Amino acid sequence: MYYLTAEASFDGAHFLSGYEGKCSNLHGHRWRVILKIKSAELKPEGQQRGMVVDFGDVKAALKEETDFFDHTFIYEKDTLKPATVAALNEEGFLMRIVDFRPTAENFSKYFYDRFTEKYGFDVAEVTVYETPNNMASYSR
Repeated sequence: MYYLTAEASFDGAHFLSGYEGKCSNLHGHRWRVILKIKSAELKPEGQQRGMVVDFGDVKAALKEETDFFDHTFIYEKDTLKPATVAALNEEGFLMRIVDFRPTAENFSKYFYDRFTEKYGFDVAEVTVYETPNNMASYSR
């Protein structure tokens, strides 16, 4: 089996609704996303001959997905009062609403699904670091 690994990062703020502890408060992270793609064989011909996937394509996909969250406030749908959302919008804050609690675990599955479904990569694993020493991975 061949494996390609590429990574990108983004800076984003979040909080964990319903959590008892520091993470219930608004705070930020440098999220680091590591994408690992697999293939039993290399491309036999053409421009990508001898490759699993062109690294340029992988880097472009990673950039697009991580740029979407970069320097945003990421929050789970229905965890903020409408008046709070309205006030933040009025102030011009860039916010990203997600359908999951924004944890490293959930982000690892989110990115796994995105790279599989949107880009057609044969993803082996996605790892998301929330801090330099703490990460979560998702694979099937």
